[in-house]
Amino acid sequence: MSDRYEVLALKYARNDRPASHNFIGGDQHDLSMPIDYYVWVIRNEARTVVVDSGFNPASGARRGRELITPVNMALQAVGIEGADIEHVITTHMHYDHAGNNDLFPNACFYMQESEMQFATGPCMCHHFLNHPYEAEDVTGMVRRVYAGQVSFCAGDRELFPGISVHHIGGHSRGLQCVRVETRSGPLVLASDASHLYEHLSSGRVFPTCDSVTDTVMGYGRLRELAGETAHIVPGHDPAVMDRYPSYNLQTTGIVAKLDG
Repeated sequence: MSDRYEVLALKYARNDRPASHNFIGGDQHDLSMPIDYYVWVIRNEARTVVVDSGFNPASGARRGRELITPVNMALQAVGIEGADIEHVITTHMHYDHAGNNDLFPNACFYMQESEMQFATGPCMCHHFLNHPYEAEDVTGMVRRVYAGQVSFCAGDRELFPGISVHHIGGHSRGLQCVRVETRSGPLVLASDASHLYEHLSSGRVFPTCDSVTDTVMGYGRLRELAGETAHIVPGHDPAVMDRYPSYNLQTTGIVAKLDG
């Protein structure tokens, strides 16, 4: 059985915004710089793993995000039914990464211990720190803990042959990226360790941030894990759909094939 995987990026939403909204300190040019929202699929003959679950329509509407296709429909377009999924990696519990966990009733969720501690601890008393979270998403994950459906990671961990998670922090206390072996070599799903290619290349930082230091140091960690910057996939860059081929003609602009 091969330990190499197919990796897909599924675009489900977008948000038009100026560049100043994407960097601490703003942007001197402040041109339009929209962001896209993704979930990811990792699969081979042995297993299928979903990375993050996106935001639910109600949460997205409250926050002014444009839903392009519901996450369950995007998954169905690549042959996946949520009830069949046994493994979900939660990179962190922000509303746009953990808002549709109910789509996966039979899954085990893999997340960092420090993210659960952060999302349920004293920092959540402060709006600046709690606004990226939805209380219902967090309490839903707590219920999964009691149901035995959460597997906690403490730092770096190989989950399956060819798939590992690595604690980065920065954007949120327990943010983790995912490293995957593909036929083209290792690929790193950065999630929000780098929202855009520009964050990685310029060293600047997205405004929603628990630790600027950990974010900036995380860029080097991403490069170390990937071996080459070209094999790092940022969490919200629309350019992902341009840099990688479509999964098929029917999903052009919605699903990109990342594994070469």
